[in-house]
Amino acid sequence: MSRIREAFSDKKAFIPFITCGDPDIKTTEKIVLAAAENGADLIELGIPFSDPTAEGPVIMEADSRALEAGTTTDDVFLLTARLREKLAIPLVYMTYANVVFSYGTEKFAKKAAAAGIDGIILPDVPFEEKGDFEEVFAACGIDLIFMIAPTSEDRIAMIAKEARGFLYIVSALGVTGTRSSITTDIGAMTALIREHTDIPCAVGFGISTPEQAGAMAALSDGAIVGSAIIKIIAKYGREAAPHAGEYVRAMAAAAHSA
Repeated sequence: MSRIREAFSDKKAFIPFITCGDPDIKTTEKIVLAAAENGADLIELGIPFSDPTAEGPVIMEADSRALEAGTTTDDVFLLTARLREKLAIPLVYMTYANVVFSYGTEKFAKKAAAAGIDGIILPDVPFEEKGDFEEVFAACGIDLIFMIAPTSEDRIAMIAKEARGFLYIVSALGVTGTRSSITTDIGAMTALIREHTDIPCAVGFGISTPEQAGAMAALSDGAIVGSAIIKIIAKYGREAAPHAGEYVRAMAAAAHSA
């Protein structure tokens, strides 16, 4: 069983997103370890990019802080390798096509695999244009994880049939960020996915409270949270690890009990 599949095997999964290098790589390492210690089942590591089109202002600012701190893709590979020595849970990159393409897709995939990464999410690569990326990453044992949006209804079947790792259900149109309520019919989207695959599916975009995490996990296989954690990191900076860990504990408990 793959590490990603195992993360969803006996409970609903809680998945935090953390921007690497915000405020610096050493702090990111502490935050990721704190998240794992407090119940995170899979962790998304954001590789900073200067134009993250799927992100709202919170994560855009985190990318800016990380880049201003001098964070490079190679720094993230080294961080991942250090984390993999200590963590058994799956680690997934979230970044943009230009980051991979400018590094060299094959070189990127090989380095990511050597560092111990399990999957990658490229939100600016449409399913229909996945070809070159998916083939190269699959050859290195890395799942290219697809996103399904509320507007994907007629495409859900097509995407689900070819899904790898897990499916990322986008709970709302627009960019990432916390929301007071989530109105998308996640249950209907999950049911449609289930008609075509047994791959786990987790909901992201807009989740910030334990109540939301529990509700979304109950309708799917897990909850993904980014902006709410990034806000904690922005507030506490290099002292953020224990605060992020405490937040993850509450969110993971809500997801696990769903």
